[in-house]
Amino acid sequence: MSPEAVLPRSTPHALIVMGVSGSGKSTVGQALAARLGWRYEDADAYHPASNVAKMSAGQPLTDDDRRPWLQAIAAEIDRVITGGGSIVFGCSALKRAYRDILVHGRDDVRIVFLDGSRELIGARMAARKNHFMPAGLLDSQFATLQRPGPDERPIVASIDAPVEAIVDDIVGQLPNLVGE
Repeated sequence: MSPEAVLPRSTPHALIVMGVSGSGKSTVGQALAARLGWRYEDADAYHPASNVAKMSAGQPLTDDDRRPWLQAIAAEIDRVITGGGSIVFGCSALKRAYRDILVHGRDDVRIVFLDGSRELIGARMAARKNHFMPAGLLDSQFATLQRPGPDERPIVASIDAPVEAIVDDIVGQLPNLVGE
């Protein structure tokens, strides 16, 4: 029996793994999807060509630029769930307004917030090979971050642990969500 088959339909069927750059969205999201037997998608793959061109030119995206991107992710979530599937998306979703577009009132879409300190994430990023993010950009990410509030019913997982332990923590919180 697949892991998905043991989850009651009242549990989430889309998880949006969010956090600042370097928090482990892709690594944790992929491991979580593998554990649940769900599909994993990186939200960056859903940017329209205009956003890709703008980012390639070194121009920051505005909220207006992000809106069609977030709407495309939300549409894919809707499509997957309507088709009976389940999905994990890795997406920064730093602002409440972004998460509101992604979740848009669905009870079966949940936010997983990867929570870690600026110091921990900065140290991990500094240790990465072939990866460089200026400290100012990480500081900007933390300045932009609007931590999910209780009304968003987030699953909060500390990233101060190995990936498998983080996934264990997230999966362990899923049964507690049934019937909310």
